[in-house]
This record gives sequence, structure tokens and C-alpha cells, in this order.
Amino acid sequence: MFLFRQALPDKDGNDNSTLLAVKFKTTERTIFATPLANYIASSYAEPPEAYRDDLRILDELRESATAALDVNTSVLKRNTRYYGQLSFILSKFPADVNVQFKWYNAFDCDSSVSCQDLYFEKAAVLFNVGAIYSQLACRESRNDKESLNRAFGYFQSAAGTFACLQRKVVSETRTQVTTDLSAYMLTTLENLMLCQAQECVWHRSVLGHMKDANVARVAQQVAEFYDLAIESGSQGSLAGTIPAHWLDHFKVKRLYFYAEAQYRKALDCLAGSHYGEEVARLRMAQDHCSQAAELVAYDQRWSKTLRAAVIDMVRSLQELVSSNCTRAERDNDVIYLDPVPAASSLAGITPYKLAQPIAPEIVQNPGKYLGEEELGPPLFKGLVPFVIHQAASLYEDRKEQLVNKDLITSLDELTADCEAVLSSLNLPNALEAIQKPVGLPPNILVGADEIRSEGGFLGIKRLLDNATDANARATSMVDASERALDDEAREDLRVRQGAVANSARAKRTESSDLTNSLRADIAKYRDIVQKARESDATIGGQVDTWSKFFALLGSPREELERQVPSTTVNPITDPHHTQIVERLQQYLNEVTLMRRERLKSVEKLRRTANEDDVTPALNEEMQRLAALTASATSIVKFEVHQFEDLFAQRLDKYGSWRKYIDEEREAQAELLDSIREANQAFLMARSSHPLLQQRQKALSNLETAIKRFREASFNLHDGTRFYATLESELARLKENCLDFAMARHLDALDLVGAGHGEIPDDLSKTPPGSSSQISSSQQQQQQQQQQQQQRQQPNLVWDPTMPLKYARPK
Repeated sequence: MFLFRQALPDKDGNDNSTLLAVKFKTTERTIFATPLANYIASSYAEPPEAYRDDLRILDELRESATAALDVNTSVLKRNTRYYGQLSFILSKFPADVNVQFKWYNAFDCDSSVSCQDLYFEKAAVLFNVGAIYSQLACRESRNDKESLNRAFGYFQSAAGTFACLQRKVVSETRTQVTTDLSAYMLTTLENLMLCQAQECVWHRSVLGHMKDANVARVAQQVAEFYDLAIESGSQGSLAGTIPAHWLDHFKVKRLYFYAEAQYRKALDCLAGSHYGEEVARLRMAQDHCSQAAELVAYDQRWSKTLRAAVIDMVRSLQELVSSNCTRAERDNDVIYLDPVPAASSLAGITPYKLAQPIAPEIVQNPGKYLGEEELGPPLFKGLVPFVIHQAASLYEDRKEQLVNKDLITSLDELTADCEAVLSSLNLPNALEAIQKPVGLPPNILVGADEIRSEGGFLGIKRLLDNATDANARATSMVDASERALDDEAREDLRVRQGAVANSARAKRTESSDLTNSLRADIAKYRDIVQKARESDATIGGQVDTWSKFFALLGSPREELERQVPSTTVNPITDPHHTQIVERLQQYLNEVTLMRRERLKSVEKLRRTANEDDVTPALNEEMQRLAALTASATSIVKFEVHQFEDLFAQRLDKYGSWRKYIDEEREAQAELLDSIREANQAFLMARSSHPLLQQRQKALSNLETAIKRFREASFNLHDGTRFYATLESELARLKENCLDFAMARHLDALDLVGAGHGEIPDDLSKTPPGSSSQISSSQQQQQQQQQQQQQRQQPNLVWDPTMPLKYARPK
């Protein structure tokens, strides 16, 4: 639903006014209730029903502020009230809360911006507050002092509102805004409002019959304000945004008030008997009026956008200045004979600046009026401010980093270091092998089960035999491929021997020139097969070396346990050895106790962190900071960094845990040193006992055998897949070689039959005295002949990559 305003009968187009009013920004209907209620429930974990009235009132405020049909102080109050509540709400919700706002450009209704940004909503509403002040000012009469005073105040408030909008509000927006909220446009509007406020002072000065010298100073300031408005309004970025006729209005009014200032100063000179200066200033005023008249004339010929009231005031002043200039020149020439100074030598008119951009207090500090009649009670007062949620989230992140990433991680690293040391010493496994000799270690039992599941030694032997057979088949396929090419080469040599010069047989392409690619593939695959054979031999040697252990590991568990030496039958009774074992076991028990206590400490630390709720402390800190704030407003803008001192204070209580970690690190180092010393004594005692040495050696051999079996099994299974792929490739190579040989054989039969009328009995038989291998010199000679033959008869060259092409019947 599109909402719109219709303030004045558009003062911007009222021919009876010489002043410009700012149009409203228009918007479309937006509902706060549903998205804010969802956000409260999901992000704040509070029941949205508790804020049902606040949500309803907020929607009513927006609707009443954006649906006004006229301009009066009541509309101003409604917009100001909505603006003030938005300012307070921004301390409760994030700016990008899931509420969509769409606002149109005040000067171009086809341009709009739609976004989720409460700051953009706040800026648009404040723009309309400034527009209301400008329209209220334009509605005032310029014929009495009281109306002029009210208009002067409204224009100053409008200028201050646009200045506040530019410097404080628009800079906070998180998205792109409409161009009427750009810095240049807001500066132009501020300057325009100051122009018209100062113009009200000029009207009042004229009505009050102020001295001409003072009226001149006031008019001079009006002209200089218009200079600023022209400068800011002429920026290229405002093209298409600022109304086109505004700049013409600015320029005409600027010239008008420069002329007015000189005219009033001329009257002051007349009163002071400075007749020559009077003439000079009237001439200057006449020049400004002429320039203004030229702009008016141009406008009337082309655009006709200047208001009739502005045109009338220019013409009226021009006639007044012209008549006075004629009178002054005549009197000076006839009576006074006072020298007329050059315009450049005249003293400038000191401007008298009274208009200032004064933002209303309710715009600058709306919090002062919350709870009062102007803005009403603050909405969502009981809701925890958004900055508190941000600060709490930041504190939780830092606490998470400190507790989990620093403290607990340090304790975990201590435990891991301890386990690494014990593992390097083979503890407690080495001690358990003495204290609990019955049975085998779990890693041996798991490895033996794995070997039995794969068929034991016979299973690995079967895989090895399969690899040997596959390699033999691959070798046979490579040999067959090469043999086919060799046979074809011998047949080719026989065909070309004894051929008549320049005959088809003599020009036939040599086999060596056609089989380079195939012979390269044969060489490549022969190398691959050879390397695979060597790898298989290496694996076979490894299997033979460990075959006894593979067979033992593949036997039943009872047999495996019987073959490993055990102290069950012959227990160790040496008192010195027993004492060493007991001392080492005591140290290991201390390690177990240390780990258990450390786990309890970690749980306690986590429980302390989970119970560490910073929200109450943040609320207290925010109230303390608000009490210290010098501003009288109750809307204090807090930033997360303001809680840094509180964060540091609360995180300091975890400092005792750092001390605990240091103590744990020192105690663990001492305990591990004692364990290393006791373990060294244990190793020396164990090395002197033959039964323990035998058991340890047997277990070590079994562990190594399990690793070797796994390596061999993995390599052989991988070899099975390798040979399957290799045989497929070699089958294609063999087929290509046989196809090539067959095609060349048929071609040879065709050539011999064509040249002799009969076919020899055996073309594949090598002629007597010829070698089965073609020499390198023959290959070079044949290659040169082939190159010449290719140039003469390219169609005779056979390409093995192309389909077979047989000779046509004769």
C-alpha cells in the first residue's frame, strides 16, 4: 500500500510565494509487529507477548507519521515522536533487524531504496521533520513581525534538522540511501533554509524601518547564503536530484539581494551626503538588476519555471533602482558635483548574519523527552539492549578462547606429552608382559585374526602365484605383439627386394617408418612388465623370509600362545627384580591418579565457565556508564569497547588456572623423570633374565611379521588390480599389431601380384643371405625413400590409427 502526503497546495509551485519549501519523502506501508516479535523470540529468548502493546504502538506511530494529509504542528509532533522512539529502539535492536523499509526520493518519485536498516528509516523520518519545518515557515505571512519571527524560527529549525541529519544520522546508515539524503543535497537544503531565514530577517528589517545601512548588511548576508546554496547545489552528483528551477531561483535571488544591499547602502550614502558614492552604488545595484533581468528574460523565453512573485520583485527593484540612479546622477551632475568612485574602490558591505542552523532539542537529544508528553513512554523499555547481547557474545567468544583453546588445550597437551613419553618407553606394555604373562598382547591377537581371515600363509602364497602367472601372460602378450611386427618387417623386406625402379613395390613405405609408435608402446610395456616382475620377486622373497611366522600366525590361537615363551611355567622370583617392578608400577599408578585428577579439574573448569553469566554485570556497567555520561539525554549510545575493563576484570579470575597448569607441568616433569630412571633399571634387570628376553624377542618378531604380512597382502591385492588393467591394455596393443601386420600382408600380396603376375609361395620367408633384422643404414636409406614416396603418392602410406583399407580387386 502506497502512502503519500499532500502538505501545502505545494508551496514549491505557489506563484504567490518567493520562498521554497522542501517536499516530503514518501514511503510504503511497513509492519513492525511480526518481524520484531520473531526476533525477540529467536534472538533474545524472551516471550514476545510481553511486548505486544509496544509492537502495536510502534506500528501506529509509523502509520500516523507517514500518512498525514496536511501540514501543521500536530503532524510535526507525530513525526518527531516517531523519530524519538526510533532513536530509543535502536538501542534495543540491531539496525538490520528483519524489517523492510521502502522510501522514495523527495524530488523524484520514480527513485526509491528498499532495505532492512533502522538507521535509514530514522534518516527518512528526520528528513520529513525538516521538510515540515520548511513548509510551516512558508505558510507564514511576510506582512507582520510575529509571522516573520515564526517563519525565521521554523527555517532555522529546518536548517538545523538537515545539518543534524547529514552529520549524525545519515552517517550511521548501513546501506545505500536515496540521493536526497546525500551530503551535497542536505548541505544545499541547509543553505537554502539559512537563505530564507535570513530573508525573513530582511523582511522584518524593512517592515521595522531599520536603518538602511543595517538593512544593506542583512541583504548582503542573504546574497552570500545564496552563493553557498548555488555552490553546493551545482555539484555534478546532484544532477537529476535537485529540482532544475531551484538553481535559477538561487541565482536570481542572489543577484536581487546583492542589488538590494547596494541600493540600501546608496540610500545610506544619500543620508550621509556622500553623493558620488551613492551614484556608484546605485550603478552597481543597476548592474545586478540587469543580470537578474536577463536570467528572468531567458527563463520566460524557454523554461518559465521562475515564480511570478520572484519576477515581480526583480522588476520592481529594477524600476526603483533605475529611477533613483537617474535622479542621483542628475542631482550630482547639476548640484553636488561629487566625484563618482570606481566600483572596485568601494568598501565592501559587511554582512550581518543572524540566521543559524539550530536543530530543535528534541531532535538532538530525543531521550530527554522520553517519558514526557512530547514522545511518550519509551517502547521496549524492559528489553535488554542489543549492545548487551553483542557484548555478552563477545565475552563468550573470549571466554571460549581462554578456557577451551588456552587452558584446556594446555592440559590436554600435558596429557598427550605424558602419553608420548610412556609410549616411547613401551609402558605399561612392557610391565604388563611381566606381571600378566598369560596370553598374548591384544595387537598380536588382532593381527593373527586378520591373517587367518585372509587364509594365512597359503592365502598369501596363492596371491603371489597369481601375480607370477599374470606376469607371464603379460610377457607373452608383449612378445606376441613384437613378433607380429618382426614378421611383417621381414615380409616387407622380401617384397621390396628385386623390385623394378620406380615401381609400386620399390616405392612401398618401409615398416620401420610405420611402426615407431607401436614399437615404442611395446618397449614401454616390456619395461613395465619387467619392473612388475622384479617387484613380485621382492614380495616373494619377503614372503619366503617370513613364511614360518606367517604359518604360525595363521594357526589356531592356542597353538600361537603355546609357541610364545611364558613365565607362567617358570615364574620370576628374583627379589631385586620384583622390587624394581613394584617401584615402576607405583610411578605408573601415580600417572593414572594424575590423569584422573586432571580430568576432574577440566570438568570443574568447564562448569565454572558455563556458570559464568556476564549479562547482569553488563547491565550494571551500562547503568554506571549512563550515570557518568555528561549528556542529559536518557538515550546513551553504547559501544562494545566500553565494556573492555569489565571483560578484563572477569577474565582475570581464570588466572588461578594458569598457575594450576604451571604446577601440573612441573609435577609431571618430575614424575616422568622418575619413570625414566625406574624404567632404565627395569630394562637392565629384564635384559639379564633369559626367559624375558626370549618372550620379548618372540613378541617383537610376531609384531614385525604382522606388519610384513599386511604390506605383502596390500601390495599383492594392488598387483591383482594392476595386472587386470595391464592385460586389458596389452590386449589392445596386440590387436593393433596383428591388424597392422594383416593389413600390410594383404597390401604385399596385392603389390607382388600386380608386378609379377604371380604370387611367391612364401612371402613371410626371409630371402637367403638376408638378415632378420634391418640395419640402421638400411633404415636411414629406406626413410629417405619413404619421404620422397610420401610426397609423390601420399595415399599409399598406411596409418595404423586409421581403419583398415584393403586393395581393390584388379
